[in-house]
Amino acid sequence: MEAKLGVLIIHGIGSQDDKFANPMIEELEGRISGHALIRWQPVYWADLLSKRESKLLNKLFPEEKRSHWFDDQSSLWFQLRKFVMNYIGDATAYRYIPISSSQTKKTNETYDRIHDRVHNAIVKLRKRLGSADKPVIVMAHSLGSVIMSDYIWDRQKKQDKDPYGNNKFERMETLAGFITFGSPIPLFTLAYRPVKSIKFPPETLPDNLRKKAKWLNFYDSDDVFGWPLKNLSRSYEGAVTDDFPINVGLTPVCHGKYWTDNDFTKPVAQYISEILKVRT
Repeated sequence: MEAKLGVLIIHGIGSQDDKFANPMIEELEGRISGHALIRWQPVYWADLLSKRESKLLNKLFPEEKRSHWFDDQSSLWFQLRKFVMNYIGDATAYRYIPISSSQTKKTNETYDRIHDRVHNAIVKLRKRLGSADKPVIVMAHSLGSVIMSDYIWDRQKKQDKDPYGNNKFERMETLAGFITFGSPIPLFTLAYRPVKSIKFPPETLPDNLRKKAKWLNFYDSDDVFGWPLKNLSRSYEGAVTDDFPINVGLTPVCHGKYWTDNDFTKPVAQYISEILKVRT
């Protein structure tokens, strides 16, 4: 059966492996009658930073000076420490520009390497869609929502020669849906004035898809890293279709609980089903 829709899935902070998206994909396929028409493609980037963060954690708490909470790695205190290390470490490495960088061309190796991973996944997804510029929905968790927003922004602005945009699909011009969950985008806008969103839906999207295209943002009020987006600025108000407060758990640890929660997977499956019904 010929594929009709691509879904790109990118993770955020945390100890992920390359199978991170499988439980959610299985759950969504169980809710989408036409799932055979979908090609799913994860974007895995955690390994670019996880070893460095673990090394730093062990360096800061050497074996001979460890507190009791470190040896009990199932304890809440260890999990919270690791959670903060993952979040702050990932976010800092992704956005930090070293002082030694050229003042004429500031670069961040981690930013570029993660965007390389995104591009490689997009290329793979396009091949699985018959090497055609078919509609794509992006699902982005946590820091992954910042990464994808940056990636799409860079393609739309085209300020430099773009190494990632050989066709409409790679340039994200066929983006028919953007689903963010547990997104910390508001925290990253503090460094910018004015606060501007990516253009969504893309102007190049066919009219029938533009009418159905949505940016859906899900967050849990107990998730200290998940925030609403629509009220950030007029730009975001125009781009984000709606913010959905949902309940996926308690305490900050719920940041990683969206993936298979019914409050999340039910509306997402419904939206993907709506896009599948659009003729392209």
